[in-house]
Amino acid sequence: MARTWAAVLMLIAACVAAPGPARADAATFTNPVSAGTVDTFPDPAIIKAKDGRWYAYGTTNPIFNSRGETGEHILPTLTSADLVHWTYAGDVFALTAKPSWWPAATRPWAPDVRFYNNTYHLTYALSVGGIGLVTSSNPAGPWTDRGQIVPAASGCPSGTIDQAMFTDTDGSYYLYWGSYDTICVARMNADGTALDGPVTQIGHGRRMEGGFVVHRDGFYYLFYSDGGCCDGAFSGYTVKVGRSTSPLGPFTTPSGIALTDLTSKDGIVLAGTGNGWVGPGHNAIATDLAGQDWLVYHAIPQADPDFPPITGANGATLNLTKRPLMIDRLDWIGGWPVVRAGAGASSAAVAAPTTAWSVGSTFDSSASGFSGSFTWSSGRLVASAAGASVSAAAVSGDVRLEGDVRGSAAGISCGSITAWLDSVSHRLVVDGPVSGSAALPGNFNYQSWHTLVITRRGTALTVSVSADRLLDDVATLALTLPSSFTGGKIGAVSRSGAAEVDNLGAAPLYTPVTARAADPAVGALLPAYSDDFDGTAIGSAWSWVRPDATATVSDGALVRPTQAGDLALGADNAGVLLRAAPPGSFVVDTKITFDPVRPAQQAGIVLYDNDDRFVKLAHSVLPLAGVATTYLQQTEFTKEDTRASTGAVTSGPSFGGPAAPTMWLRIRYRNGVARAASSRDGVTWTWATAWTLSRPAALKIGLVSMGGTGATARFDYVHVYNAP
Repeated sequence: MARTWAAVLMLIAACVAAPGPARADAATFTNPVSAGTVDTFPDPAIIKAKDGRWYAYGTTNPIFNSRGETGEHILPTLTSADLVHWTYAGDVFALTAKPSWWPAATRPWAPDVRFYNNTYHLTYALSVGGIGLVTSSNPAGPWTDRGQIVPAASGCPSGTIDQAMFTDTDGSYYLYWGSYDTICVARMNADGTALDGPVTQIGHGRRMEGGFVVHRDGFYYLFYSDGGCCDGAFSGYTVKVGRSTSPLGPFTTPSGIALTDLTSKDGIVLAGTGNGWVGPGHNAIATDLAGQDWLVYHAIPQADPDFPPITGANGATLNLTKRPLMIDRLDWIGGWPVVRAGAGASSAAVAAPTTAWSVGSTFDSSASGFSGSFTWSSGRLVASAAGASVSAAAVSGDVRLEGDVRGSAAGISCGSITAWLDSVSHRLVVDGPVSGSAALPGNFNYQSWHTLVITRRGTALTVSVSADRLLDDVATLALTLPSSFTGGKIGAVSRSGAAEVDNLGAAPLYTPVTARAADPAVGALLPAYSDDFDGTAIGSAWSWVRPDATATVSDGALVRPTQAGDLALGADNAGVLLRAAPPGSFVVDTKITFDPVRPAQQAGIVLYDNDDRFVKLAHSVLPLAGVATTYLQQTEFTKEDTRASTGAVTSGPSFGGPAAPTMWLRIRYRNGVARAASSRDGVTWTWATAWTLSRPAALKIGLVSMGGTGATARFDYVHVYNAP
């Protein structure tokens, strides 16, 4: 055997040749990537399947409304070779083939897809509560109904929807779920078909939902969305994240706030920027062939957000929002994920994912470009004994190599580096100019497909293995290469016994983005539009809509006890203290101390046109759904305006960073876009969602304190600045 393996090493060790020809990547793309294929694709799940293509699955929706269909498709499926161009691939359930156990009037929502034990596992939520499971050996189905795996009464004090699975490094399966306003987690049984552990609450937040967990560099990252998901141009959905050293939490934000703290959160990954896309959220993650991660999500086109009434899959007449499929680059900066370095959703052409190898093959029709002891069979390379097949061309420089493998000692190689899954030692093993190994889980199935990845950046070598490429590696090995290593031909390897290798290829490694985009600029103070409340009375530059006799100026602050009234959807009976905004662009901020004691109380600043058209940034109190007498302290940024499709006045909330008894609130208004920020120290700001608000003839800056008596707001100042 030693002589045989030495000969194999000689075969795979040749280095440094020009890359061979391969299918070209799309150079750029423009969101939404589902345009021209389906009208909408909410709550997307995604996987790179073992046939070499990506598959996406969406919530039940009217995907072909523009083609004259008036009904819905149940969990529609799309497929793509490049993450940019998608085709319709059917539905998980036909309208005429609903499982008999589904409750009446339900609509399946929010699928999640995983692959293990040679099977695709797709979970989905029922709109009336409860989580179901289907399985298939094919990513496009047909799917076998496995029934309900979590009942509506799940032990989590929120909606039993928006589930996502996760596989930990010990091979354990976890399920995350919850909506409005708690996310929970529990371990699953050995085959991932039922809960098998206590339910742990890991996040609280107003409208918090859509949890999705990945493992990276020693941390578990819980992505989620909060704000309104589905209210057309008034949807304040925002993707946020916390991280932990355990899949069970506690998860914390970049500022150290626990996700279970009863306040809104920082850790914003993606928020609306006023560029035409509203309410981006409910994400999954895909990794391209260069190793670059991509946030996969839905967003709402502000210019055309609403469907006409449609007939739902449950037979009811529904008014739904268009939520097409979007992708954007996900950067990891300072240990935290953020879309496009903080620039938000793309609205013009941007660089596309790398989805073609410089050297490699999916072996769909032959083993062309590879030679050696493996043979081609049914779209893959197959070996019956120890051996290798290598590419005609080689790779060099920083590179990422991956291959799908199964067998008792199946692996891949790059030059003199070989990585394989050893069923005898139960380890991921690397040999060559450097060597090492890492333990594989005790339940690791060597006869099921797994993706092996070899990444070389300079002298840093990383080797990892996962079942489904969803940032849930079960073993990772980091080694240091000698500087003399230059690359080599890539190959399929069997160290002993039968092996299969598929989707084997290498691409130049992505270049990480290391710096965040700059926060919005704040210019020079505009004293004529500012007030430090240094006098003994409210200044003459201010005027009232509905005077509030309890408002006073004392000790260098405006003091406003909360009123019993409100400013929302016709309940416009609270006093609004107003002054003129400067012409053009500007920034307004205030320092506020507020002591709310019950839900609906709030105080903050508004940009005001009239009672039915404004944006409001406030410290507000909201109840925690499902938990009596428990309240959330929120930084709330709300837009109220007329809905274009119906003419009805509509209000939509979004939620920014954490609230505090003393905090700073800021709105930047530029080119018809108002963006909110908040701070707990006046120095470090969390920039959150932006709302569009075209400038009226007489835009005003205002202060409110309302939602029920019993609390007091103290405004230290109102400062207005240029917005360069």
